[in-house]
Amino acid sequence: MLQRTSLSLEQALQKARHYCGYQFRCHQEVKDKLYSFGLRRQDVEAALATLVEEDYLNEERFAVQFAGGHFRLKQWGKVKILYELKQRQVSDYCIKKALAAIEEDDYLKTLERLATAKWETLKGETGFARRGKLQEYLVRKGYEQDRVIAVIGELPHNRA
Repeated sequence: MLQRTSLSLEQALQKARHYCGYQFRCHQEVKDKLYSFGLRRQDVEAALATLVEEDYLNEERFAVQFAGGHFRLKQWGKVKILYELKQRQVSDYCIKKALAAIEEDDYLKTLERLATAKWETLKGETGFARRGKLQEYLVRKGYEQDRVIAVIGELPHNRA
């Protein structure tokens, strides 16, 4: 049977520094990693405090980076980003900062571009089915229902 060995606080801190240095992490990810090293609660809290103090761990920086990256690379809307940050137990304050960091013009342009591209792929569909599939797609990507409806109404192919 495989026996799990515990790391000392200093060994765990060293591994956690490397873990946080590789990519921005949220507090919960780091906490889970520290527990996986066999640390007790008191040591985990001490390690987290040290990592924050040394600026390896910064929840606001993580949230802003996460939101920006997922918006730019995956074209996620704010609803989906908010949900994912809440799943990672990021504070409401940091979530607000992260969503505010997404430029409104870029956000609308991305939504319009996604809508237009998807609309073109649904050429074989009839009116209501086509609109419904487009709306479902954009909402699934995390865009707000009212904005999705407005963008769909503005599509040049959709008027008539």
